[in-house]
Amino acid sequence: MSTDDFTRREFLQSIIAGISAGSIDWTAFPAASHQSLPENQFDAIIIGAGLGGLSCGAAFARQGFKPLVIEQHTKPGGYATTFQRKDFTFDVSLHSTVVGERGGVHNMIPGFPEITDVTFVPHPELYRAIFPDHDIRVPQRNIGGYIEMLAQLFPDEKDGIKGAIEDMRAFSGDVRRLLAKQGKVDPGTFVNDFPYLSKFMSGTWAQMVDTRIRNPKLKAILCAQWVYYGLPPSQISAFYSAMPAFGYLEGGGYYPVGRSQKISDALVAFIRSHGGTVKLGTQVTEILTTDGVATGVRVAGGQKYKSRAVISNAAAHETFDRLLEVEPLVKGHTRVFESLSVSLSCFQVFLGLKTDLVRKLGIRESEIFVSTGYDPDREYKSMRDADLSGGGFALSLYDNLPEKFSPPGKNTLNILTLQGYDHWQKFEADYLKGNKTAYNAEKEKMADILIDSVEKRLMPGLRDAIEVKEIGTPLTNYRYTRNHRGAIYGWDQTVQNSGEKRVPHTTPIKNLYLAGAWSRPGHGYGAVIWSGIECFGEIAKSWG
Repeated sequence: MSTDDFTRREFLQSIIAGISAGSIDWTAFPAASHQSLPENQFDAIIIGAGLGGLSCGAAFARQGFKPLVIEQHTKPGGYATTFQRKDFTFDVSLHSTVVGERGGVHNMIPGFPEITDVTFVPHPELYRAIFPDHDIRVPQRNIGGYIEMLAQLFPDEKDGIKGAIEDMRAFSGDVRRLLAKQGKVDPGTFVNDFPYLSKFMSGTWAQMVDTRIRNPKLKAILCAQWVYYGLPPSQISAFYSAMPAFGYLEGGGYYPVGRSQKISDALVAFIRSHGGTVKLGTQVTEILTTDGVATGVRVAGGQKYKSRAVISNAAAHETFDRLLEVEPLVKGHTRVFESLSVSLSCFQVFLGLKTDLVRKLGIRESEIFVSTGYDPDREYKSMRDADLSGGGFALSLYDNLPEKFSPPGKNTLNILTLQGYDHWQKFEADYLKGNKTAYNAEKEKMADILIDSVEKRLMPGLRDAIEVKEIGTPLTNYRYTRNHRGAIYGWDQTVQNSGEKRVPHTTPIKNLYLAGAWSRPGHGYGAVIWSGIECFGEIAKSWG
C-alpha cells in the first residue's frame, strides 16, 4: 500500500469517527429510564465543567442516565465563563462563533435542540484586520463583497482570490457530502468523489493558499483570523483552519445574548432538569481504579463517588499526572504526550471605560485584529516568546454588538494576544503561594504596552477613560482551569496531530475516557461541545 493510500484511509477513518456527532441521531443510542441508584453512585462521572464536560453530561442526562459533573471552580463553563468587576461584566474568552439557525433565529446549541433560550446576535462586520499599510473590513455573510474588495487592492491576484475562496468552499462542501454519506465511502474512488479533500487533506492552511496566491501580503490578509485557531498558517492543518474560516465567511460571526456564561448555564440547567447532578466548587483529588479499571473518583474532603464510566474534561496532563496513580499503562500512554505540542496561552487586558469612547471615536467594528507585519510565523514566534513588540493583538469592542453590553454611557472591551508560558514560569512557584509582587509588576508592564498600542493605533484617550482594569496571564489561565502551561486550545492542531492522530476519547484505563480540547476533534466552542457528545456516543455504544 502506498503512503498516499495509507494517508487517505487514515483521514477517512478520522472523518467517519466524527460522523456520529456531526449528524447525531439520538434514537441510535441506548436510553435508560432514570432508574434509581444509590446516593453516591452514578452511570457516569465527568471531571470538569468546561463545555466538553457539560455537553457529555447533558448527553447522558438526555438519554435517561444519571451523570455527575464535578467542577473545581464555583462557576461552570471553563473558558466559557464571565466575571464581574464593579458594574462591568467581562467574558473570559468568547469573541465570535458560528452557530446554527432554526426558524430564522440563531439559537442552535449543537446536539441539543431542546435548548432554545440561548440566542445569538451577529457582529456588525465579521472582523476588521489592520496591517501596516492595509485596513481590511470583512463584511458579514457577503463573500462576493469580500472577494471584490480584495481584488481592488490586489488586481493582479483577482483570479487567485476567487480560486482561494472557491477552494475553501469546495473543501467544506466535500466534507459535508462525506458526512451525508454516513461513512459509506469507496476508498477506491475517493480522489474523484472528493477531489478537494484528496488534494488538501494532508497539508497546511498555508500550502492550500499557496496554490492560488503569490503576494505575501495578500496571503497574510486572507489568513488574518489565524489567531482564532492558535497556530500560524504554515503549521496548522488545512482541515482545522480553512473549514472554520470559510464557515465564518459563509455563515457569519455571532455572539450569545447574555455572554458565553449563558451557554454554560443552559447546559447545567439541562443536566439538572433531566435528573443529573452538577457539583461546583468541588475538586477531584483522585480517579479511583481497581485492577486497571476506573470505578469512580475521590474529592477533597475524602468523599467517594462510584460510576460505570469516568470522563475527564480536565487537561490530559492533569488527568494522568495528578489524578491517577502511576501505573505501567499510564506511563506508556503519557510518553506519547512528549511528541505533541501544547498550544499557546494568552495575555488579556479587560477594560471598563467610564465614557462611551467607542461611539465618540466612531469605531463601528466589534472584532479587530492588529498585525505588526505580514509574516504570521514571525508574529507567532514573538507571541510564543512574550515579545509584545513583534506580536499583534486582537481587540473586542462588545458595545458594537446589537445587545446592550455595558452600563449606560460606558464601554467594555478586551485586548488579547496569544502568549507562551515559558516567560511566566519563573513566577509560577511564588504565584501559587500567593507571593505576587514581581508577577504583578510584570503583568502591569505588559498591560501598559498593550494599552499604549491600542491608544496610539485606534483609541486616543483610552488611558484616561479607564475605570476598571483586570489582567489575565498564562498563570491566571492555569490557576482557574489547571490546563497544562495555561493552554487555551489543548494540543496544537498540526497536520501530525489532527483527526485520527489526535488523542482519542479512550485511554489505557478501562472505563476512563477523555472529552474536550485535549481530545478529538479539538478546540473551539463548537468542537468541544461535539467532543463531549462524541465521547458519550462511544461509551453508550459500548454499553449498547
